[in-house]
Amino acid sequence: MSAFLVDAGIFLVQVVFGIYILAVLLRFVLQIVRADFYNPISQFVVALTNPPLKPLRRIIPGLFGVDLASIVLLIALQWLELYLILLIGSSGAGTGLPYSALGLLVAAVIELLRLTIYVFLFAILIRVVLSWVSPYGARGNPAASILNSLTDPLLRPARRLLPPMQGLDLSPIIVMVGLSLLLLAIKHLVR
Repeated sequence: MSAFLVDAGIFLVQVVFGIYILAVLLRFVLQIVRADFYNPISQFVVALTNPPLKPLRRIIPGLFGVDLASIVLLIALQWLELYLILLIGSSGAGTGLPYSALGLLVAAVIELLRLTIYVFLFAILIRVVLSWVSPYGARGNPAASILNSLTDPLLRPARRLLPPMQGLDLSPIIVMVGLSLLLLAIKHLVR
């Protein structure tokens, strides 16, 4: 198989699975932070993720308010994405799969942890930029409402640690540094 076809196949698998995994992850995180599910963005995420989650919820019930069906779907999708990427990559190289199913499962969980941290990092970054562009006009915006719901649980403890000084809120910097350190810790643990 040509290198172009291998790269194109891997790219397409990453895009298709990446978008859907992100949607399921957002649904799970929005449930955890108790975001407004009447928000149009939340409604879109729910409509997009309901087809596989509704039947899965009949088999896997929630536990202590945590949607276990979403977690199982996330891990299964991430595992399948990694498996397909390795399958496509190994077919181009003419070798067998280098990982076991359990190894792929661990890699899938690590990738989901990394993706979750990146979701929070980018949500905080977008919230900061929006506060510079439109500090008071974002109140009625559905995207700003979702960003606030996502980031407030992380920013609140940082604001208690370092309250705003002279109208400048430094809590996003503290949280982003903490999340970046967490990403570094995951990277060094995986090595």
